Amino acid sequence: MADTATIDAPETGAPQQQGARDRDALIPQLARAVRQVEAGVKRGAVSRSTRTKLQVVAMLAREERARVRADEALSPAARAEDLKRLDGIAVILAKAASREPTLLPLLGEGAPITDAVRERKAEMLQAAGLEPEPEPAPAVEAEPLEPQAPQVVPPSVKRVLLANPFLEPDLDHVRRRPSRDRLAGFDLLSPLYLSFEVGADGRPACMPLPDPKRRIAPGGKELMHHQAELVQAARDGHRTFLLADEPGLGKTAQALLAAQAADAFPLLVVAPSVVKINWAREVERWIPGRRAAVVQGDGDTLDAFADVVIVNYEVLDRHIGWLGQFGFRGMVVDEAHFIKNVRSKRSRHVLQIAAALRERIGNPLLMALTGTPLINDIEDFGAIWRFLGWIDEKEPNALLTDRLEDIGLTPMDRAFYPAARRAVIDMGIVRRRKLDVAADIPARRIADIPVELDDAAVRSIRAAERELVDRMLRRYDAAMEQRPADQRYEGLVDGDLVRRIARSEVETNETGTGENVFALARRIGRAKAELAADYAGQLAHSVGKVVFFAKHIDVLDAAERTLAKAGIRTVSIRGDQTPTQRQAAIDAFTNDEGVQVIVCSLLAAGVGVNLQTAADMVLAELSWTDAEQTQAIDRIHRIGQSMPVTVWRILAAQTIDTRIAELLDEKAGLVGRAIDGAAGDEPTSTDLRLEAVVGLLHDAVADRIAQR
Repeated sequence: MADTATIDAPETGAPQQQGARDRDALIPQLARAVRQVEAGVKRGAVSRSTRTKLQVVAMLAREERARVRADEALSPAARAEDLKRLDGIAVILAKAASREPTLLPLLGEGAPITDAVRERKAEMLQAAGLEPEPEPAPAVEAEPLEPQAPQVVPPSVKRVLLANPFLEPDLDHVRRRPSRDRLAGFDLLSPLYLSFEVGADGRPACMPLPDPKRRIAPGGKELMHHQAELVQAARDGHRTFLLADEPGLGKTAQALLAAQAADAFPLLVVAPSVVKINWAREVERWIPGRRAAVVQGDGDTLDAFADVVIVNYEVLDRHIGWLGQFGFRGMVVDEAHFIKNVRSKRSRHVLQIAAALRERIGNPLLMALTGTPLINDIEDFGAIWRFLGWIDEKEPNALLTDRLEDIGLTPMDRAFYPAARRAVIDMGIVRRRKLDVAADIPARRIADIPVELDDAAVRSIRAAERELVDRMLRRYDAAMEQRPADQRYEGLVDGDLVRRIARSEVETNETGTGENVFALARRIGRAKAELAADYAGQLAHSVGKVVFFAKHIDVLDAAERTLAKAGIRTVSIRGDQTPTQRQAAIDAFTNDEGVQVIVCSLLAAGVGVNLQTAADMVLAELSWTDAEQTQAIDRIHRIGQSMPVTVWRILAAQTIDTRIAELLDEKAGLVGRAIDGAAGDEPTSTDLRLEAVVGLLHDAVADRIAQR
């Protein structure tokens, strides 16, 4: 064929060209291999071996081309001849890949290099009489050294280990390495994340759950049907769950009863510090007869003989040494979105403990609990999937890989994505919505209340907004002036440039002059504080108990002062409280008719708090994430609520506040698409701060163009 004429090696007896070298045998090796690939594709035999060989030929051809170009010992004629033969190899590779589009990703430099690829590459180099070069160590981004927390072992833990020194590993569940055929050479993690954005089928992301055989919990309490389904799945042998039910549907009870059904004791619970006491109470409530112990500080008072050991994220570092070796048979991570950043200490500690459990137990009960699994990005799933053992840093585990192979498609096929999404869901994602499973929970609505700030506050805020916009406009103009005249897009807004400038503004904490978007939002919150508190007071007089949420301490302080002046009794939940103080505030709000308003920090009271004695909530400051807002709302919109819920968002009219509210509503589509099954093809923008600043700059540039 015509293509092969340019890649044949010179005859043995031909005179050597000037600059002859010891690598002359490599190109003939590549030529033979590429013909084998071509023949295999024509026969339709695109096996794992063919894929590997194609990728190796592409790699070696690129490396040889770079070497030939850089070899100064070659004559121009010899260099031209070698490049011509390499071009012939490239043409055949391209034609073969065009027959089978799933081969195209293997031609690029970014294709993942598997062990099989490394082995075949070494074989081809050795066949050409060349010594394979050692593989470079993978680049590891340097991390700042962190001081190692002093390790502690609570006294009772030592007694437990002495009482039971032979914690034999469970060898019945031997993990196997993933084996690929059709999917060999593909990066699978990115397509798996993408499948949750573009592969929705209109239904919530929920694995098939069995009909419950019983609905009565220990102690005689009756479970709701959706709770009993999950417990039955654990009873039937399922051991990994991402329990992503909407907040307020009883995830704590389900986790404890699943542990009871799976006999997963002793059970380790990792939770935010503010809900440790609540977990202990729930153990007593749902699995009476089981004892709970809470790790406080160094654990000097810990009862390690308890069935459930509860520890907060903040002290994991000093207890990491014994937690992984203690012999827990199950592990629950509450508010699992806390570990979304795999580089954080809390995430690394959780993953380390879970890996130790799998090594020792083989198939422990692992449960990640969060009503908001996605905070900023679809890849927030990653750390949770790793905790559950579904994936590692680079690829899915063997079971998930088998399920992806069974699809019979590759990431080059659009139909792969809905099926891949279902394959991940069936690993153990459980998502139920209130409207689907809890008809007795009343509906909720969010009502926006625009307020007019006083003149001085308005002038100050708008001046700060103008300064922020003017600063970005100056950068926009400076960038345009650096371009040739024919590339300045006169009369059009350069959206890419706007986004780059906005991203730089958001990522820069110190702007040098003026205020950034964070300081601007805080200024607005302070300006709204008294107005929001006054509105909460009016609600309290008319409807009864009210929950008041804000982000910043000065806003909380101003609200309490305003309500006190109005003669309204309040309690508060803040981050600097002890668990006892926190619970006392909740009990007073719930039981004391004279306490009308509870003033809460969004960060301190957004999780683990039941305030359903109220049906009205005032949000004085907006969150930067829809998840944070949802968590706050679900303090009152949950099982046990008997009245319709109304959330009153206080917005500063004609400021960036209204833009943030609009973006919050739009951003709710991330969970809607990825978890609740809403259809959509385009990835969802998730950085609320960035989008707010982009909107400010885009509008400013567009207004200026319109005025010209």
